[in-house]
Amino acid sequence: MTIETIDHVQLAMPKGREDEARAFYGAFLGLPEEPKPADMGGRGGCWFHQGAVKVHLGVEEPFNPARKAHVGFQVDDAATLAARAREAGYEVKAGDAYDPFVRVFIYDPFGNRLEFLSPVEER
Repeated sequence: MTIETIDHVQLAMPKGREDEARAFYGAFLGLPEEPKPADMGGRGGCWFHQGAVKVHLGVEEPFNPARKAHVGFQVDDAATLAARAREAGYEVKAGDAYDPFVRVFIYDPFGNRLEFLSPVEER
């Protein structure tokens, strides 16, 4: 048996806050929402999917945000994304220098930590 790839990541969210998930993961990050299977629809949460990126948000009670554990997304411009996140009122922290990437941490509306990395431009 060999692990070949990650199929999806699941993050926790509080009950009843799907609209905030859609605003952040859908509208802000640009991930289209994917309908959940009918037998899972009543559980709450949202699924987002674009290409190889699949993010599932599931309701967890009691809810505790993942302030340290995180998923890392490679993007084309982490610095611009961080600036947009700050303007939108999301919590943003700079990541440590880690060549060859620019790294930032953006916290979703529920306090989950997400890492965004982009390659450092050649000079």
